[in-house]
Amino acid sequence: MYQDKTLVCKECGKEFIFSAGEQEFYAERGFQNEPQRCKSCRDQRKTASKGPREFFTATCAKCGKEAKVPFEPKTDRPVYCSDCFAQIKGE
Repeated sequence: MYQDKTLVCKECGKEFIFSAGEQEFYAERGFQNEPQRCKSCRDQRKTASKGPREFFTATCAKCGKEAKVPFEPKTDRPVYCSDCFAQIKGE
């Protein structure tokens, strides 16, 4: 029923494909307008609207090194540096 369409991004002017699967998804959700921006421009707008991410400093519960984390550490839960976290996830 749906066929791929080539659209032009209103942000960067590049052509992008509005696939049949995406069109079906839009129809299922009741969206009536086609996308006006390509995926990379949509992603840029999403990240720009979030603003800069705040990081907190914590001490790794396993090795004792300083770790920067994107959440405020709680005293009741351990926080791990990226190396120790990867090691724990691999176990």
